[in-house]
Amino acid sequence: MADPRIDYVELPSATAHEFTRAFYSKAFGWTFTDYGPDYSATTTGDVDVGLNGQPDDSISAPLPVIRVADLEAVFDAVSKAGGVIAKPIFSFPGGRRFHFIDPSGSELAVWSEL
Repeated sequence: MADPRIDYVELPSATAHEFTRAFYSKAFGWTFTDYGPDYSATTTGDVDVGLNGQPDDSISAPLPVIRVADLEAVFDAVSKAGGVIAKPIFSFPGGRRFHFIDPSGSELAVWSEL
């Protein structure tokens, strides 16, 4: 795996998930895979976009997601560097991830494949 890099951006779409997905499909020709009724994602493998329509799980701003090889090591490194863990490591279809808040208040996520 390459060095850690942002390879995914999750956009909140809780208020209009179907319309948001239709907008990006029409405007840019993006094809989405549905992961349940309120989560869709592109799967091109470059920098993919996820649309999070889950009202209880979506944050209000875009969520950059960094891909890494060793999730636990990066979790420790983020914590030691002063990042505030917003969501501890959890599983999702295709991998595991955690969320953190950086010193300027931005929320990011870090993920790895299973």
